Amino acid sequence: MTSPAAFLACPTPDAWIDMALQQQEILLTDHANCEKKAAATALNLLFRYTFNDDLQYKMSRLAREELRHFEQVHALMKKRDIKYRPLSASRYANWLREHIRKEEPGRLVDTLIVGAFIEARSCERFEKLAPHLDEELGKFYVSLLKSEARHYRDYLALAEEAAGESIEERVEYFRQVERDAIESPDEEFRFHSGSPAAA
Repeated sequence: MTSPAAFLACPTPDAWIDMALQQQEILLTDHANCEKKAAATALNLLFRYTFNDDLQYKMSRLAREELRHFEQVHALMKKRDIKYRPLSASRYANWLREHIRKEEPGRLVDTLIVGAFIEARSCERFEKLAPHLDEELGKFYVSLLKSEARHYRDYLALAEEAAGESIEERVEYFRQVERDAIESPDEEFRFHSGSPAAA
């Protein structure tokens, strides 16, 4: 299977990297929020699709890992005197989810494909950010790459299993949707935000 970065239709814009380096407090706070949301998504799938044994195992494991990542980000924030606070959600996940089909099994297949894109984009951003960060944070982001890449692959494998046929057409559809979300101007900086509007 291709690497997360190669799976995506476009790289993270350099302007977003520049903004992330200027807004590291928001970056870490929203990263923590994203880890909680990823765990919640996995748990939601775990409870909704109880008949799927493979999904049950992979989503249980994913939820535990995402909560562990939340704990690690939160610990880093405390160490840096960054107070954890609520932030408005980025438009990114909703942008993708608006295109999910309503009827099963299309709903499950599309939800899993969206999960794959979110995980792949997270992985790509960790990798792009790491060389520009201080040693501690850079090492932490590199340490997340392996699990995030596995999450993306797990989501895609489960989507193929749920569809029972090729999902490449739906993957390509969401690849373009995801690119639009990343490349279009975004007024608000978040971990998954698009190209900064001011850039």
